[in-house]
Amino acid sequence: MALTNPPQQRTDDERELTFVEHLDELRGTLFKAIIGLILATIGCAFFIEWIVQDLLMKPLVKVGLQAQVLTPYGIVMLYFQAALFGGFILSMPNTLFWLWDFIRPGLYKHERRYASFLVFFTALCFFAGVAFAYFILIPFALNFFSTFGTDNIQLNVAINEYVSFLLTLILGAGLVFELPVITYVLTRFGLITPAFLRKYRRHAIVVILIVAALITPTPDIFTQAIMAAPLFVLYEVSIFISAVTLKRKIKREESEE
Repeated sequence: MALTNPPQQRTDDERELTFVEHLDELRGTLFKAIIGLILATIGCAFFIEWIVQDLLMKPLVKVGLQAQVLTPYGIVMLYFQAALFGGFILSMPNTLFWLWDFIRPGLYKHERRYASFLVFFTALCFFAGVAFAYFILIPFALNFFSTFGTDNIQLNVAINEYVSFLLTLILGAGLVFELPVITYVLTRFGLITPAFLRKYRRHAIVVILIVAALITPTPDIFTQAIMAAPLFVLYEVSIFISAVTLKRKIKREESEE
């Protein structure tokens, strides 16, 4: 007669919480994440001149374009957006940490090891997307746009439109670079497999092109293609991650049996 494995137990501090207690835990998590965002934003405010002049405006200046402020409060809003945006990026590891701390009681002991790695990997992918957008995607797009114009039309940029363009590309790239993380989580829960990803590779190409068009604030196909290119690579990387994750999962289950 085959013996069945007893269900895995959680530690003593992981008693079942009520719905209200879960809401309190979630509120505390959001509060800590917001506090981290506020502190990071205040820290960015002390370096706001450097952030605006050497980070935000540098890609525009390098292609020979100038920004125009079209409203009386334009400069104030620019500085506020720059500080808030910088704080959001810098506080991302803190936000991920507290989100992990919120779901930690619901994980088994062996799953917590992977959760700690997942927090680091998620932050790393986000920062990689931000770097890709800032150093590759945005300069390419601005260089492409700066080639258009006539002697009778001066190409200047409204500062609010430029900041919106910049933030959309950076945040969009940071989010889509989380594809390997999403693949890892879904594979761990048994929702996808490497065979599934290989089978629907052609469908994924179409979805990637649509996503690249949606998160790119410009209608030109060149910028969208630059955004889509790393997604194709990330999809192939995700297949590899899914294969490794599934292999380790099967090996662990066999060892437990």
